[in-house]
Amino acid sequence: MDEVMRVLAANLTGDGVRAVPLAGHVGFDSMPDQLVNKSVNRGFCFNILCVGETGLGKSTLMDTLFNTKFEGEPTQHNQPGVTLKSNTYELQESNVRLKLTVVNTVGFGDQINKEDSYKSIVEFIDTQFEAYLQEELKIKRTLHSYHDTRIHACLYFIAPTGHSLKSLDLVTMKKLDSKVNIVPIIAKSDAISKSELAKFKIKITSELVSNGVQIYQFPTDDESVAEINSTMNSHLPFAVVGSTEEVKIGNKMVKARQYPWGTVQVENENHCDFVKLREMLIRVNMEDLREQTHTRHYELYRRCKLEEMGFKDTDPDSKPFSLQETYEAKRNEFMGELQKKEEEMRQMFVQRVKEKEAELKEAEKELHEKFDRLKKLHQDEKKKLEEKKKSLDDEVNTFKQKKTAAELLQNQAQQAGGSTTLKRDKERKNFF
Repeated sequence: MDEVMRVLAANLTGDGVRAVPLAGHVGFDSMPDQLVNKSVNRGFCFNILCVGETGLGKSTLMDTLFNTKFEGEPTQHNQPGVTLKSNTYELQESNVRLKLTVVNTVGFGDQINKEDSYKSIVEFIDTQFEAYLQEELKIKRTLHSYHDTRIHACLYFIAPTGHSLKSLDLVTMKKLDSKVNIVPIIAKSDAISKSELAKFKIKITSELVSNGVQIYQFPTDDESVAEINSTMNSHLPFAVVGSTEEVKIGNKMVKARQYPWGTVQVENENHCDFVKLREMLIRVNMEDLREQTHTRHYELYRRCKLEEMGFKDTDPDSKPFSLQETYEAKRNEFMGELQKKEEEMRQMFVQRVKEKEAELKEAEKELHEKFDRLKKLHQDEKKKLEEKKKSLDDEVNTFKQKKTAAELLQNQAQQAGGSTTLKRDKERKNFF
């Protein structure tokens, strides 16, 4: 009996699950092949965010990375602010389909005041996280066909100054490192010498560490890629050169940039780190970038959002979290706040009505007082006018009386004057 117990205990895994041997072939070893076929049929998506000042060759490097020509208009240097321009392309290599989205930061670093340059980038990344979260929270979800727009890799283009990182670069990367996988690259690295480039890389790494900026580290937990990833981590940031022009070197055509002093071959590892970037970004760690985006950055955003909404893994008594109870609690809290706000609004409405009534009563009182004043003034004016009219009528009557008397006296005088004239004429006739 003890021997049986020891065998059973030996066959138990760490999770308490018993391991048992198979007597023959079952067939579930084909699961990886099934998963690969299903993934290939569904296709893949990959989203790259290119952050850097205008003129650092972001579009050219994207064309070089994917060995194609993405259509796009050249950006202007007179942008009032930073805007993000997103373009999605359908690519196919062999029987593998890739939906590639390239997001470019138009106008980044072109403003005099660069203090808020990073804000539109952070808002864009959060918007993609929020869209995915809203899709997850739907009752009827379509995640199998949902176009995932979350940023999987951020290529941060550093100007080849040869001195140190700009404050804009440090601030922006610090704001982005908890939201996206940052891969710093030195753009147009052929602009400085090899010795200056080596010192510049050391200076950049030192500044990133001293400022607490967390860049993406190629994973070393997978034995198949641990060695190459560990080696490539020491080469960060990559110094790259991009070009879609082909130049004949010897007997073959290669992508290169021609200068009066010589030719820089894009895919020559002695000239730049473009091959390293392509290997690490696309050929080795593309799936890990996608996984890190989902399991690390998106999970952090999702956790913070759900905690803001009041959801937790355990209740105050350390008991398992109950979605129903949390929903009811949040609903009761919301209804309580709603009733409180309704009561506040009702009290405010009543108060404003009372204040308005008081204002109207005061205005009505003022109108009545003004009406009484105007009425009294009107009566006084009317009385004065009547008195003036009476006085004027008396003057007119007096004038008429005087006129009549004057006319009477005038008539009498005329009559008296006529009698005297007749008497004189008669006396004169008698005299002669």
